[in-house]
Amino acid sequence: MRICSVVGARPQFVKAAVVSQKIRDVGEEVLVHTGQHYDEELSDVFFEELDIPEPEYNLGVASDTHARQTAAMLTRLESVLESVQPDAVLLYGDTNSTLAGAIVGSKRDATVAHVEAGLRSGNREMPEEINRVLTDHVSDLCFAPSEAAVENLATEGISEGVFWTGDVMYDALLEARNQSTGASSILAELGLREGEFVLATVHRQRNTDARSNLASIVDALADVPLPVVFPAHPRTVDRLRAYGLWERATAELEVIEPLGYLDFVRLLDAAERIATDSGGVQKEAFFLETRCVTLRTETEWEETVDAGWNRLVGSNADQIREALVADWTPDSHPRPYGDGLASRRIVSLLQRELDGSDPDRRLEAAPLD
Repeated sequence: MRICSVVGARPQFVKAAVVSQKIRDVGEEVLVHTGQHYDEELSDVFFEELDIPEPEYNLGVASDTHARQTAAMLTRLESVLESVQPDAVLLYGDTNSTLAGAIVGSKRDATVAHVEAGLRSGNREMPEEINRVLTDHVSDLCFAPSEAAVENLATEGISEGVFWTGDVMYDALLEARNQSTGASSILAELGLREGEFVLATVHRQRNTDARSNLASIVDALADVPLPVVFPAHPRTVDRLRAYGLWERATAELEVIEPLGYLDFVRLLDAAERIATDSGGVQKEAFFLETRCVTLRTETEWEETVDAGWNRLVGSNADQIREALVADWTPDSHPRPYGDGLASRRIVSLLQRELDGSDPDRRLEAAPLD
């Protein structure tokens, strides 16, 4: 089988790291990097650190409006697929790269397969939500990370080609945590001790493109009694400067450059808790049993809230402060996202669906109940 995998943003690099290895054990993969995250700190270092194969194609599509960025990806991806002639286009998550791959793939003689299918936040104002819904509805194979995701797809009339595989991020995080413990020196570099700091990330447009929301978040983080480590996304830095919040943020918080994945996992594992608006980080925090304060009013990872590991506070400063200092302890730690073998199941299913063959024994994994 020949798979064309499309990635373009940090979370997708992480997911592809575990799936690509297994695809290349049993078939052929052509990796396409759209360039959505294009600078070295947000892209190249991830490929090096996670030992992801060098992309055969880099489309060089940088930041722009959603429409212009997606349009550029469409035209460049079409040329790639015409050349590669893949059996399947494999997509991850909910970015513009995902949507572009879904549109181009669905109009060609290729199977469209979506990893992380069925996730829903219920908020159609999020560009990511639109990308998820549209991608799922044109996909031939939907690899769902949880039973709730399967139910979401069924509610929308999607039942054919749907498989509960578990979450590939769990696979990736198990490997990264083991690596980061020995390979990362980030705690020593920042002078931090385990359990004695708060980690924070902010990058969603709803928080960065409204001064009142970003100012409220900075104010709340500045009041946390523990040190707050803030790896700042380039867009967030630009907004902090533009809104006149940069001096306050750098005076009150430990603002640092974006991190490689292993360093970030090490910090997340060691943090007392995290404040974030990232969907992926919410889930990673859950896997690492780090309490999460989500700077949104909804989440696609509802299981993390139901289990008591995640609190939704939006950009309300008082709610953020309370959630970051209150002594709340989850009662249990269920495993709604599988057993860390999702990547094996996905590649096994691709073999079966594309080649009509029995999966390679190296990919054997028991079905999820």
